[in-house]
Amino acid sequence: MRRTAEGVVLDVSVVPGSKRTEVVGLHDGALRLRLAAPPVDGKANEALVAWLATELRCARRGVCLLRGAASRRKQLAISVPLESVTRWLQGTTSAG
Repeated sequence: MRRTAEGVVLDVSVVPGSKRTEVVGLHDGALRLRLAAPPVDGKANEALVAWLATELRCARRGVCLLRGAASRRKQLAISVPLESVTRWLQGTTSAG
């Protein structure tokens, strides 16, 4: 995760087709997530963007997939302050 002028860039490792959408922890320098959406026709990417926007309480247009549309490893730009993402991560990783 790194700060940018517009917000934050977050590296994510996803496991699509899971039972539910949730944070698993860290994996190889990226946030590991399980996604309930299937990896078909971009549904997992859409679900990831929508879920992150909801979790971080920002507009859906504030979450943009930068890299990894067809990969499990993704990079997203999120238009929220770094401190907000850090607090959210601390809450999700300590809850699990």
